[in-house]
Amino acid sequence: MDLFKDTCLKCSKLITEAYSTSFTLGIKTLHRKFHDPIYAIYGFVRCADEIVDTFHEHDKRKLLTEFSRQTFEAIEQGISLNPVLHAFQCVVNEYKIDRAYIEAFLKSMAMDLEDHVYDPSLYKEYIYGSAEVVGLMCLKVFCEGDEEQFERLKKPACSLGAAFQKVNFLRDMQSDFKDRGRVYFPAVNIHTFNNVCKAQIEADIAQDFEDAYAGILALPRSARMGVYLAYVYYLKLFRKIKGLPATQILNERVRVPDNTKFALLLGSYVRYQLNAI
Repeated sequence: MDLFKDTCLKCSKLITEAYSTSFTLGIKTLHRKFHDPIYAIYGFVRCADEIVDTFHEHDKRKLLTEFSRQTFEAIEQGISLNPVLHAFQCVVNEYKIDRAYIEAFLKSMAMDLEDHVYDPSLYKEYIYGSAEVVGLMCLKVFCEGDEEQFERLKKPACSLGAAFQKVNFLRDMQSDFKDRGRVYFPAVNIHTFNNVCKAQIEADIAQDFEDAYAGILALPRSARMGVYLAYVYYLKLFRKIKGLPATQILNERVRVPDNTKFALLLGSYVRYQLNAI
């Protein structure tokens, strides 16, 4: 079983490395004891996200329903022949991750199978399920059973997840609409999207980043640098988006170059070693 578990965790690591250089960098700067659990969470999240975003030639609803069923079956039985789900259930059971977080996440994924006009309430629900609960799952790992610490850091963890997701929405507005028919921001018409509308969204995101920062500083030191690195990477992306007009956002996907990511890594490492974070 140890060999099977180790192999399954390696599968989740491979998925993370293939899909996200930024999160891979962040995970590698966590304490080694957190690597496998966070890879396992990311692998699970990524598979569900791929079902609703990518598998256009298949019955997405059927795939997601079966994936959800297998997820909870794996958690209850403590085993799965699906490597990603086996790795994930190991983490869920070891760190006692609340089933409600997983249900909320899968519900948000299912929302992507429908055409929605997002009002503030539905938008908040989607953000919570698609991003905030992922932060809470990771926080469960970082707190290692310290429930008092977990409760204290829940709100900033949610703010950080929300900030990341909203930056993604802003960066991907054009592709989300063109490829999937989605506009997540409430009361936003992509055909009339302008700098005023963009600035309002950015003010909300800036508040999320501000609310998240104090929580990052209060994380266990073994988790702090990895989360901080993800924070500064997304903050850099956000500031780059802020500096561009709305018309440009709708015509190109803004990226942070790899050399900039490496510079952010070095800067974060220096700050960490100097106890500045």
